[in-house]
Amino acid sequence: MSKIEPENIKPEIMDREVMVTYPTEAFLSKDYLEAEKTLLWPKIWQMVERETDLPNPGDWMTYNVAEESVIVLRKDDGSLKAFHNVCPHRGRQLVSVPDMIPNPHSVHKDHVHDVRGNNRKSFVCGFHGWTFDLDGQNTYILDPQDWGEGGLTKEMTCLSEIKVDTWGGFIYINMDPDSISLKEWMGRAGEILDHFDLAGMHYKWRQWAIYPCNWKTAIEAFLEPYHVAGTHTQLLAYGDYYALSKQYGLHSVSSYDTRESKFKMAESAGTTRAGKGDDPRVSTYELIKENYETVNFSASTETLVKAASRLKDELPETATAQECIAHWIKSAKADDAARGVIWPEVPPEIKAEGGLAWGLWPNQNILHGETFALCYRVRPYGDDPNQCVFESYALERFPEGEAPETEWTYAEATGENWGSVLAQDFSNMEFVQKGMKSSGFRGPLPNPHQEQKVINLHRNLADWMEGRGAVTLVHKN
Repeated sequence: MSKIEPENIKPEIMDREVMVTYPTEAFLSKDYLEAEKTLLWPKIWQMVERETDLPNPGDWMTYNVAEESVIVLRKDDGSLKAFHNVCPHRGRQLVSVPDMIPNPHSVHKDHVHDVRGNNRKSFVCGFHGWTFDLDGQNTYILDPQDWGEGGLTKEMTCLSEIKVDTWGGFIYINMDPDSISLKEWMGRAGEILDHFDLAGMHYKWRQWAIYPCNWKTAIEAFLEPYHVAGTHTQLLAYGDYYALSKQYGLHSVSSYDTRESKFKMAESAGTTRAGKGDDPRVSTYELIKENYETVNFSASTETLVKAASRLKDELPETATAQECIAHWIKSAKADDAARGVIWPEVPPEIKAEGGLAWGLWPNQNILHGETFALCYRVRPYGDDPNQCVFESYALERFPEGEAPETEWTYAEATGENWGSVLAQDFSNMEFVQKGMKSSGFRGPLPNPHQEQKVINLHRNLADWMEGRGAVTLVHKN
């Protein structure tokens, strides 16, 4: 007899900010991880890479998630195609993709994030030489007559195609032929973020690691600012980190909330906000400088930091927080324009609704501004629920032709590699994973006001995972 799962919380109930909990199965269970391979990853839209990574016809790369391996390529007409990375003959991968960490039994001894190349005209299976063009059609089979009367058909011998689309400069794929469109998937989150023109940004840096926790444990570490007071205590000298979060269907947003009315403004929800202290000219600079330097020189830009450093010289002592923010943004915008970086025009109401960072369900988080974005992506690694592929990257708007050349760099989880703030986050993730295994842990109790993004992650997971891990009320009445 199958287990009857409890009823999952409804979005309208979650919006009332009620206390909820959910089981730890999603983090710890090998059976749950196995179920993700059929119920989750083959059914959802998921980000692969930036469009600029496949700029020319014949450019291609692989993307792996769970047991799935995908080839994404740029065709001669500039369009994108995606296929399952498997030959229909005997199941060999068309492109050999080794384990992401060195395997003592493999000839590959380096960390392998993905496999990519250019000038590709066809794919040839290394086992028996079956060959496929960039539309996935079979162009060569050795001795096709051997299959006899009826024989092989085009449908039997072509590659299995996958949906591919783009948003915000990202390439997305979906293995489900019956899925909704990417535009519909993104919903209001996509409409809001479109104002920030992520497509006009380029990589500043990108790093990855295999980390000892479940992929959900990893992404949750970046879904809310509620942890700042306990984890990033050095930041409390520069700013307040009271927050709120709100669900938007699949996706969700977090924003800085304010207890004091003098700091209420459209900009105060995101990264461009005043710091603590009686002189906002000084505190705004101290806050932005500390965040920028300790988050691996991301979540802001050098232009913004320099413009904030001039506030004390350019404004009188009587300047209010609102006046400081307005002057700061105007100065930084002019400084960027002088070097060929043009900001998108984001209406104040969109800036307020856009908040600080978006959780794009299930495995992305984007902290955004007009000229930058700090992003995270996580994926399961192998068959171990206690490991994940953790990726973080910074995007920035650069003058034409001045974007740096970057590639995915494997980086151990140290402050030297990632900056002190991310290293502090790493110091939690492994031990959250360990702690949830304790028989004394009664289940998560997320903050319904500040951690609704975390709750929404699990509410949606339960819907896709046939009720497993349902989010339920703590107080029934």
